[in-house]
Amino acid sequence: MELLTKTENPLTVEEIITLLNLKATPKEVYEHLEHIAKSVRRTYKNERVLIMIPPICRSCGYVFKDLEKPRKPSKCPRCKSERISPPAFKIESSGRA
Repeated sequence: MELLTKTENPLTVEEIITLLNLKATPKEVYEHLEHIAKSVRRTYKNERVLIMIPPICRSCGYVFKDLEKPRKPSKCPRCKSERISPPAFKIESSGRA
């Protein structure tokens, strides 16, 4: 959680794995991020939240804003391209303070 709180720019799962020298798979890290989101809300009493910058198709610009779970989609539903930028994560103030 500390890495996501102190970073200036949102981090992708691959960047998190590299910076923390993890042996986990991206799928495992996405699952952990779901739990981190809940922990952040409880720990900081809704004053901080885990934000996700959604994945974007690099070919047509489609934004995957309706994802139920954090993940990197395999194909764009609009143009079928596989050139998808992954979601990025950061812990920020919720603005409710």
